[in-house]
Amino acid sequence: MFILGDTAYGSCCVDVLGAEQAGAQALVHFGTACLSPPARPLPVAFVFGQRSVDLELCAKAFEAQTPDPTAPVVLLSEPACAHALEALATFLRPRYVDLLVSSPALPLPVGSPCPEPEPLERFGRRFPLAPGRHLEEYGAFYVGGSEASSDPDLDPDLNRLLLGWAPERPFFSCCPDTGKTHDEGVRAGRLRARRRYLVERARDARVVGLLVGTLGVARHREALAHLRNLTKAAGKRSYVLALGRPTPPKLANFPEMDVFVLLACPLGALAPQCSGSFFRPVLAPCDLEAACNPAWPSPGLAPHLTHYADLLPGSPFHVPLPPPESELWDTPDVSLITGELRPPPAWKPSDDPGCSALTPRPQLELVESSPAASFLSSRSWQGLQPHLGQTPVTGAVSGRRGIAIAYEDEGSS
Repeated sequence: MFILGDTAYGSCCVDVLGAEQAGAQALVHFGTACLSPPARPLPVAFVFGQRSVDLELCAKAFEAQTPDPTAPVVLLSEPACAHALEALATFLRPRYVDLLVSSPALPLPVGSPCPEPEPLERFGRRFPLAPGRHLEEYGAFYVGGSEASSDPDLDPDLNRLLLGWAPERPFFSCCPDTGKTHDEGVRAGRLRARRRYLVERARDARVVGLLVGTLGVARHREALAHLRNLTKAAGKRSYVLALGRPTPPKLANFPEMDVFVLLACPLGALAPQCSGSFFRPVLAPCDLEAACNPAWPSPGLAPHLTHYADLLPGSPFHVPLPPPESELWDTPDVSLITGELRPPPAWKPSDDPGCSALTPRPQLELVESSPAASFLSSRSWQGLQPHLGQTPVTGAVSGRRGIAIAYEDEGSS
């Protein structure tokens, strides 16, 4: 038995890489989990813990926020409170006729039959919808969080629910200890406005840094290739960076990048967006898709997909790129940040009939255009100058010895 502590990326993902190094045949995952499918098949048991929930206070809070007994509502919770949702529904079902209880989307045991009808899986949860019903018809009542939290916006699990939920439906959160509720409509609007700003920054960007934020979630290689093709089709340069868990000091070493896109699990991709300490904006893959794919629906109609697998072929949300001759690439686009007209992608062929005429020109040297080189030439300090051949050759001499706090040639104080 091995105990795996620190992980290279997010602690919410199943550490299949560490399990392979230890030669493990099964894993037991403790704590919060994104429930993303692992890249390699491995039996996994999840232990979320069981946080105490005051059912009477939560039931009274639900009745106060939902006076209409026929209103369709979904019961949601953080993973540690999922054990109490069925008991809470028992309190409420005598009065409320359209109540839906979600459950964590745990992997089914091998050989177990799939339930009929098959429940909808979204946001790492299963929703047993009746035939003909849609999740967009329901409001939400979320049990979780804490009043002692200094910044509730730092909860990526709740943020992905707020971003993906139907904007016209009510969304309330309830503290399981005190029963105090909050209307999350204002917070959801703030998150959506932040996402629209990030999409605009991605449209203005010329150089995009693709951050590898996971190696243990399924289809991450396919998603990385999709993002590279997406940036290329939009006329942007992309660079793949494998830096482990992203931090502000790490990303500050790449000032050439206009934006970063974190390819990670749903919780890991949203975690940096909650922090404003990064030198450049850190986007989710869905934000880059909305910025670079002209066939993507408008912000009011497009869903916010927190898992990159929803963007890939085979998903019902996949939107293929239009062909190069499509008029969608020529649609005028004005930046809402700079107010300038964005040029079409550089690879687009010109429709000017005069471009086919041959004109004799003097011989020119071929110069490779590189955004990184252009950025370096514009900086006032470009690094140490070697001055090759301009300095005398001298023999190597012994340098200082010791540590920075006390070198050997320094007197003791």
